Amino acid sequence: MDIERVPNLGPVSAGWLREAGITTLSELELVGAVAAYLAVRQAGHATSLNLLWALAAALAGCRWDSLSSEEKRQLREELAAAER
Repeated sequence: MDIERVPNLGPVSAGWLREAGITTLSELELVGAVAAYLAVRQAGHATSLNLLWALAAALAGCRWDSLSSEEKRQLREELAAAER
């Protein structure tokens, strides 16, 4: 599926992912939410954790606002570890 058609991602987020080299849902699945988030940030875009939530939810097949506090905590921990 083309990245522009992935649920939870708006046109701006999809454009950022495309600029970061992630153009399909399959590619997003391969790299994962945290790595995709970091790739977007490394491409020079100002990101917020809402993008991370949207990416994780897209991979889980749910709405971004349905992620639990525990899921968000785990994502923040993964992000912190990846940034070290």
